[in-house]
Amino acid sequence: MSTKSNLRTNPDACPLASKCGGCQLQNMTYPRQLKWKQARAEILLKKYGKVDKIIGMENPLHYRNKVQAAFGRTRGGKVISGVYQSGTHRIVNVDSCMTEDETADRIIVDIREMLPKFKIWVYDEDRRTGWLRHVLVKRGFSSGEVMVVLVAADRKFPSKNKFIEKLLEKHPEITTVLLNINDRDTNLVLGEKEEILYGRGYITDTLCGLEFEISAKSFYQINPVQCEKLYNKAMEYASLDGDSKVIDAYCGIGTIGMVAAKTAGSVIGAELNKDAVRDAVSNAKRNGMKNIGFYCADAGEFMEAMADEGESADVVFTDPPRSGCSRKFINSLLRLSPGRIVYISCNPETLARDLGLITKGGYTVRRITPVDMFPFTNHVETVVLMSKVKE
Repeated sequence: MSTKSNLRTNPDACPLASKCGGCQLQNMTYPRQLKWKQARAEILLKKYGKVDKIIGMENPLHYRNKVQAAFGRTRGGKVISGVYQSGTHRIVNVDSCMTEDETADRIIVDIREMLPKFKIWVYDEDRRTGWLRHVLVKRGFSSGEVMVVLVAADRKFPSKNKFIEKLLEKHPEITTVLLNINDRDTNLVLGEKEEILYGRGYITDTLCGLEFEISAKSFYQINPVQCEKLYNKAMEYASLDGDSKVIDAYCGIGTIGMVAAKTAGSVIGAELNKDAVRDAVSNAKRNGMKNIGFYCADAGEFMEAMADEGESADVVFTDPPRSGCSRKFINSLLRLSPGRIVYISCNPETLARDLGLITKGGYTVRRITPVDMFPFTNHVETVVLMSKVKE
């Protein structure tokens, strides 16, 4: 069956679905999507135990708090902005998206309409001419603060002050504007250099009662509504108390570890990305947390070193990338031998593989709960509790 005929089975499908390809489940109503994701999780994970009912969204629309748009021109010279068509480098013009924050979409459309009036040219990747490449917008759903990042080929910003003044006039909700310079031939959106044009250069948002500082480059959960549900389930599984010693592996900017630190005795976060570690330290200070520390280190090697020194942990949280945990990481995890492991996965295939290795190493799966973090896409997030088998 073709994509178009599939989409006819869902009268509420996005009109751009067949062109964009970013949302793979547009042919399904939301209740059907949840059933599909539940079935996928059960097929892959039921051999390890009962899969609880998936945690869905009450309102699955406009949940993405981070929106980035590529800018280009049609053959007729019209400025367009949107997403790259799946598997190509062709831009699909987007005015509004079912999954993206509506404020962010409106800001991007207004910037697109302002460009010709200010005689600002969009970047041409083939000729390597023009100026504006992308626009990135982040909005704190709790704080309401909005960041706009203009990603350009160089620092020369024509009519900079007037452009910013007009943008803020149209959107007074914007709290900071940055210019990011990306002068390389690359698929990466952001370059290394940036300049603050307005405001503080960052926004803040609240997640699970904690305040986080969000910069242009820092990672922050794209769907904070579902993220709170996911983290609350993870904390329920962890059963922490004031004596619990916790390790947050692949800790990123420290969100899971900091939520755990609210009830645990002590938390150690390990992360290889030094920028993320810097953000984690800053966020812990912002929230006045003194029972959490962060180390710029490979999580597996860090746990190996702890095991060598005869140390252990009550709970290890692990939230690896889509590729899952490396064999080396799993070996170090088993060697450290925590009482409980809470595994947060964004890929049920690699999760199933890793559960096989961890259960062979002396653990049993106690609970499995899927969470729908990205409605309309085929992604499934899952949180799993494992504990040591009593000998």
